[in-house]
Amino acid sequence: MKRILSVFCSFGLLGCMLSCTPEDKKEGDLSGIVYSPTPHVLDLPAHFPAMNIPADNPLTEEGISLGRHLFYDPILSADSTMSCASCHLPEFAFTDARAVSTGIDGVAGKRSSMSLINIGFANRGLFWDGRIQTLEEQALLPIEDPIELHNTWPELVYKLKAHPKYPRMFREAFGISTSNQITKELASKAIAQFERTIISKDSKFDRIMEGKEIYSDLELIGYGLYFDDDPDLPDTECGHCHNIPLGTSDDYFNNGITESATLDGFPDAGRGKFTGSRADNGKFRAPTLRNIAHSAPYMHDGRFATLDEVIQHYKSGGQSSPNKDPLLHPLQLNSFHIKALKAFIATLEDTAFYNNPKLQNPFK
Repeated sequence: MKRILSVFCSFGLLGCMLSCTPEDKKEGDLSGIVYSPTPHVLDLPAHFPAMNIPADNPLTEEGISLGRHLFYDPILSADSTMSCASCHLPEFAFTDARAVSTGIDGVAGKRSSMSLINIGFANRGLFWDGRIQTLEEQALLPIEDPIELHNTWPELVYKLKAHPKYPRMFREAFGISTSNQITKELASKAIAQFERTIISKDSKFDRIMEGKEIYSDLELIGYGLYFDDDPDLPDTECGHCHNIPLGTSDDYFNNGITESATLDGFPDAGRGKFTGSRADNGKFRAPTLRNIAHSAPYMHDGRFATLDEVIQHYKSGGQSSPNKDPLLHPLQLNSFHIKALKAFIATLEDTAFYNNPKLQNPFK
């Protein structure tokens, strides 16, 4: 009898050892995975400004990798059919080549998807109206937007915790101890890290700035037109809103695309809805002109299908409204001027950007 009890107790003890969790062993424990993040230093040309990176979200190889996976993963949407990249595809300069974007329910939004090229240098707000200040804040919004990914963060975090790979990646990126420490804030930080690496810096324009190439005669004439620095050429005023090296001034303008007799007559108030200032109604962020040939259609509502249509709009001086930018006026451009202007703008094309494997979908 004692032998039977002894055997029974031995099996009981073995069963406890196999099934019971030690007091110091937490559910989803990740502490056995090495946490040793590798700092990522941006390699920027001398003619570029410095990028402001939050002290609480430094760039690391592990954080960028996690962010890249999340950016391209349709797990972010409620039905797992769409990702961030669905509206920001690298082949379209990180836009979606649509006048307005459509979410998982087939409902169209009101504005065109903005390019994410060099978005990490934006310091005066994001979106067309600048209503969000940081990439970390911005990354939180599309998940729960009913027109976009139409998910909830609690549901997404639950999926991330149960995922076969993401808990390890969160551990390696942020040093969490258990999968239960995965949060929406950490996910948004990772996405923001990846987005800060979406940098175009190897266009012909950049190589000229570095003394590696020179402008053609036509491009040089276009340069003079663009920056209004040649007294023998008409002004185009392009460089005020789309200055170098980023191709944008990081500011908001009423560029005369909508006629309105009053400050309250714009169908989309734009920046004014965010600031509450009527003087900002009808103003929108100036997008980058880098790789502009790939981000059609143009303007916040995608109304112009081609770059030629955009130039013709500015040539006309734009439509009348009380706060139309004072630099807008009819331009004395002929067909040769337009050809030269487009030739200079084309120097902002960066083919190396599209061939960078670190920006591509990691699931392909």
